[in-house]
Amino acid sequence: MLQGSILQQLETAYRHSNRPIRFGVYYKNTLVALCHALEDHILSKEDQPIVITCFQRGKWYLQEAQRYADIAKCSREIAIMATSDAGFAEHPTSQLANVDLVPLQTSDPVSQEWHLMILSPQYTSMVICQELSDEDYGVTGLPGSDLERKFYGMWTFEPDVVLKAAEIAIAHIEKYNPELAQKLTQHKQAIKAEIASPEEIGKVVSLVIDYLKSGENTLSYPTATRQNTLSSNLVSNEVQAFLRMAQLIDIADIQNPMAAAEVAAIAEIIGQLLDLPAWQIKRLRLAGLLHRIDPLQQTESILTSPNKPTEQVAGPSCPLVPGAQVLRTMPQLRAIAQIITHQTEWWNGTGEPAGLTGEEIPLESRILAIAADFQWRVSQQKYSDQSGQNIFANALEQCRHQQSTRFDPKLIDTLSLLVMGLQQGLDLPIMSPKFSSSMWLIDSRWNSQELKIKN
Repeated sequence: MLQGSILQQLETAYRHSNRPIRFGVYYKNTLVALCHALEDHILSKEDQPIVITCFQRGKWYLQEAQRYADIAKCSREIAIMATSDAGFAEHPTSQLANVDLVPLQTSDPVSQEWHLMILSPQYTSMVICQELSDEDYGVTGLPGSDLERKFYGMWTFEPDVVLKAAEIAIAHIEKYNPELAQKLTQHKQAIKAEIASPEEIGKVVSLVIDYLKSGENTLSYPTATRQNTLSSNLVSNEVQAFLRMAQLIDIADIQNPMAAAEVAAIAEIIGQLLDLPAWQIKRLRLAGLLHRIDPLQQTESILTSPNKPTEQVAGPSCPLVPGAQVLRTMPQLRAIAQIITHQTEWWNGTGEPAGLTGEEIPLESRILAIAADFQWRVSQQKYSDQSGQNIFANALEQCRHQQSTRFDPKLIDTLSLLVMGLQQGLDLPIMSPKFSSSMWLIDSRWNSQELKIKN
């Protein structure tokens, strides 16, 4: 990581915080998809955001300059950093009143970075990366294709991280253009960005998924191994998009901000107590992390077939539960979608969406249901007058009242074992999902392990 770069300063700012920043490696094709998705969201709204971007070299900006003319119409101010190539300042977009260029020196570490920071009154989003050095590529050497260029960094919707990165970027711009830095600071201070609503984030996530899937479908490279590597990077980022969506839903829920991580941990322990195989426990964990994504029902674009725009994409044994249907657009997540879909079934057959009874309900759905209900009851007691009592025993007793009606009676017994452990000091293995390397959550055997559901 280059000393003095914006990425390096951002990492330093969060190094000793409660949420240190984790970075991953991205191929150029993935970054193009991410940036285009975030830019398209600007074009779809009228909230006049501030946009701070870095293209490394002017020639890369010129490839996108006409697109940025349209973005400028929807933006309050755009600052574009890049080393000055021929035509950099002469392009018509560069002449627009709310577009300012920052011609970087070639020795500037920021000239090796790729940024897109969006500060809107309704949401924030950011892609921030730094290209790998010659040494970083190691024995494989420099890439032979532009698509294979690699960048080290992250993308996020978190307001505090985006605002901090913008602050660092503006301070860097001040070295070149103090007046522009002052103008950007004034605009930034006028924007009180907050966590966006799940619906708002859902719209952005849908665009991200659309672009990533499009990039995956059109990817063409003569070497199969390299094409698989590029495709895997896109798929990993599709999973990241869903995980980030779930994380932000949790952050926005001040009464239950750790729901996804805690439900995933509870479901995982129940799976271990039941001696389930490792691949199934991993599947349970991912279902727990994604079990709250129903607000994605507003994101219509990825619920439609690409060949028949008005037709809903449906799958076998998966009724139209909006959040789960979005997951089904990824073959690698269809089993997860099915687990989430049937978490609202009841043991006595009175649940939804399919009215399944008893062991007709997939085991993982039954586990997810009881884990989510138990976690919710514990979290509610933490914010009530009962916080001094044995909240685990209370939550278990409330779940027990629904034994044989809503919940599998055998799973109530398993949950009792977990509660005994919690009462004796067992800590839940709460871990933040590794957004930068989401493929660890995907198991190649999942597609062959169908959930058996009687319709």
